[in-house]
Amino acid sequence: MSRPSPPVRRGASVRTLRIIGGFWRGRRLRFPPTPEIRPTPDRVRETLFNWIAARVPDARCLDLFAGSGALGLEALSRGAARVIFVERDPAAAREIAARLAEWGARAASVEQTDAREFLERVPAAPFDIVFLDPPFASMLLEESAARLEQGGWLSSGALMYLECPAAAAPRLPEGWTPVKSKRAGEVGYHLYSRAARGTHSE
Repeated sequence: MSRPSPPVRRGASVRTLRIIGGFWRGRRLRFPPTPEIRPTPDRVRETLFNWIAARVPDARCLDLFAGSGALGLEALSRGAARVIFVERDPAAAREIAARLAEWGARAASVEQTDAREFLERVPAAPFDIVFLDPPFASMLLEESAARLEQGGWLSSGALMYLECPAAAAPRLPEGWTPVKSKRAGEVGYHLYSRAARGTHSE
């Protein structure tokens, strides 16, 4: 019997994460051993979702460099209304799609494409929360932030979560205001809010 989305083979090379909150709490997700996939650790995800807990229910979320899919899946587990996962690696995209199907997630979709292509090709729809965790060597963080701001992808007051090298100070669009910031080893993780046009952020 054929399978539409074959999972990654089990073994020493398979990596796993667990969902840490919501109605999928404790469920495991697998992802390929691709070096570029650097999933957000459990402790960091717990901190992030403590920061944004009040905003996740009914939010429209974009996981732009989805990788393992952990951030978007965590948001769905905690009541997000919609999550779009964008991931260029075919095996990783298949695994995310397999988890969505296995767990019965209807309010989500996977775009197996490059982040740049997605932001250029797909008609913009404003998101309430965006997760930005590109490969550190890609230099895509600043470019993606600019495209999101200029392309109409962000709702008024949207939240943007960023991961980058701790020593880096990315140039972000005007109106993106830092809300929270922490460090885990050599990784800095940050939460920004987008001020509404013509207003000041809180």
